[in-house]
Amino acid sequence: MVRIELKEVTKEYRKVPVLQDVNLIIEEGDVYGIIGKSGSGKTTLLNLITGFLDPSEGSITYTTSTGEELDIEEHHSRIKKHLGFTPQHNSFYHKLTVKENLLHFGKLYGLQHDTLIANAKALLEITQLFDHRNKLAEHLAQGMQRRLDIACSLIHKPKVLILDEPTADLDPLLQQEILHLLQDVNQQGVTIVVASHHLDSVEDLCNKVAVIHNGRVHSHGLIDDVKKPFLREHFTINLRSGSNKELLIAALRKLPVEKIVDKGSQLVIYPLNQPQHIEKTVSSLLRFIKEENLYLHDMHFRKPTLHEVFEKIAQKPAL
Repeated sequence: MVRIELKEVTKEYRKVPVLQDVNLIIEEGDVYGIIGKSGSGKTTLLNLITGFLDPSEGSITYTTSTGEELDIEEHHSRIKKHLGFTPQHNSFYHKLTVKENLLHFGKLYGLQHDTLIANAKALLEITQLFDHRNKLAEHLAQGMQRRLDIACSLIHKPKVLILDEPTADLDPLLQQEILHLLQDVNQQGVTIVVASHHLDSVEDLCNKVAVIHNGRVHSHGLIDDVKKPFLREHFTINLRSGSNKELLIAALRKLPVEKIVDKGSQLVIYPLNQPQHIEKTVSSLLRFIKEENLYLHDMHFRKPTLHEVFEKIAQKPAL
């Protein structure tokens, strides 16, 4: 599989729309984040992509490496062999060992014995579960249980791994461990689609994101592109200028700057809204510093976080 495309997808329950007019393209190698409020339809969207649910309207197609386009409703049995799904709640068997779980799920996918053993050994290594392979799953620590869930989803070497809240209920250190694992999986050539309310984790892990709001995809694409409309409110230039402060303020007042906040040891500069004004302010400031041979203690640019962008979107009323 090299691409998943959703065209005008709507899902209704008892004629009440949960998702409407969803258009998304997930390309090979993507780590695609799905974010939204609780109850916004994130899990429904994942279930549509996996084929567990059929769309009420629209189509979902998978394009193979040979260019063949497969509709998920017509070719679900063929497509599902290339998908792995990790639900929010553990789906492994608590009374089986780690190894037994992997072998069990591998047999469900119809893997030949030699292939199954080779896949299981490789997964035990990449998920750092090898030393725990003979432990009952119920005796694993929480983070290791999440690793086992992901390993079970990968036993058949899927092209696409779909995860629902993989870092839910984990402490920050365990969250980072799971993110690193998913990065390793992606580097092995697996496309990843992940729904999560941990927006910092999504920003660290994903290259693309879709924001679901009021049953629709409000914004989608590369994370930096999703952030662009919100640069005005959250993009700042922070300077620690030392004895050069008054000289810098005089220069900044000639640039397309909305305001300058003097915090004593630090200046916070808010460029005007349009991207070209931001670029002009930054380039002109850097040129001025070089020409005047000024020394700065510190200078950094702050862009809006995904969390700030999502908060702004979530405040918008339903249409």
